[in-house]
Amino acid sequence: MKPAELVTLYPVLGKLATGLLQRIVDSMQTLTVPGATTVFDEHQPCRGFPFVLAGAIRVVKLSASGRELPLYRVLAGESCIISSSCLLGHADYNARGVSEGQTTLALLPRPLFDEMLGEPAFRDFVFALFSERIAELMQLVEEVAFRKLDQRLAALLLGKGRMLHTTHQQLADELGSVREMVSRLLKGFAEQGLVRLGREQVEVLDPAGLREVASVT
Repeated sequence: MKPAELVTLYPVLGKLATGLLQRIVDSMQTLTVPGATTVFDEHQPCRGFPFVLAGAIRVVKLSASGRELPLYRVLAGESCIISSSCLLGHADYNARGVSEGQTTLALLPRPLFDEMLGEPAFRDFVFALFSERIAELMQLVEEVAFRKLDQRLAALLLGKGRMLHTTHQQLADELGSVREMVSRLLKGFAEQGLVRLGREQVEVLDPAGLREVASVT
């Protein structure tokens, strides 16, 4: 990858000295993986600071029973705060990252990551990521702790358009729940005329009714 292409995705790198930017490009390890590939997993060491060049990574926390709680997604032009925290704390991963569709990554080696933290622009970029992701995670904690599953499911359906091509299991994964509970709630929504259920699809019939469910306190 040419330096200009990397700067297009990550403008902060354009604020670095030309020599340092070229060293970054020369030292990065680029890899492309198909969808549904585990990019990193719990208890694995962090190999470097990831730049997502194409595709996306879904970061999830696993329970002892194997259930997943989605934490956040990393898109092209973004990076992963769990990777950053592992590098800063010299610790292993404590979550799993799974590719969504074909995904291309570039890994910045740890020594160069440590060196770049001495650059104010890059350091501000890393800590801004922490600030944004922590705000998202706090919202997730509030959703899980204080909102009922039917409210969260209604809000999730409203955010995906009128026709959702998805399975009950996929919806459950997004909510950090189990398929049986989501299926039961969807059946209830269907009986109320809020949605129509089909094979691997959910059609929203009454958005106003779903908004009422989502907003009930």
